[in-house]
Amino acid sequence: MSESSTPRGWTREEMADEIIALIPSGASLNLGIGMPTLIAERMDPAKSVVIHSENGVLGVKGRPTRATVSPTLINAGKETISVQAGASFFDSALSFGMIRGGHIDFCVLGGMEVDVQGNLANWMVPGKKVTGMGGAMDLVNGARQIIIMQSHFSRGGECKLLAECRLPLTGRGVVHRVITELGMFVPTGTAFRVEKLAPGITMAELGIVPELLV
Repeated sequence: MSESSTPRGWTREEMADEIIALIPSGASLNLGIGMPTLIAERMDPAKSVVIHSENGVLGVKGRPTRATVSPTLINAGKETISVQAGASFFDSALSFGMIRGGHIDFCVLGGMEVDVQGNLANWMVPGKKVTGMGGAMDLVNGARQIIIMQSHFSRGGECKLLAECRLPLTGRGVVHRVITELGMFVPTGTAFRVEKLAPGITMAELGIVPELLV
């Protein structure tokens, strides 16, 4: 199966909703660029989750409307955002102090590869131009729980849940849970525990070696 095949499983919005269900009320949350930003747009304000952006914002709320958009309100991916009442703004030193000090409860990042040991590769492909790792290295070691939101297969049709990551690592043993369009998985150290499959998806469709599934 590849990404060019007829899409099956959860939509990106449904993946975001699955992750939102894992975040308890009152938690602090950092969102990576790309797919994870959907979470801010779909988060129920009643949960009182405080969303942090490492460029120096606490209280991200999602996308602005045409009437409220401001070029000075952006997230770490340089996308325009809106903010909650009472949001605060600060410099990068304080922002990364929050991360490195263990004050962020959850972080949701995109991923290129995750392996059974919870190792994560999400910042570069050798031979391709990159601008740097950004805050990912700090986030995977500073946040209390790391959730990876990624597509299940590469563009070449290869499963991105592996026995061992092949790309340069962002962090070792840092991933607590992975959500793809096909399901929810937990690396155990020797395999992936399947916590949940998307409707209509079977184990045989996962593209993961059977010995790596529990």
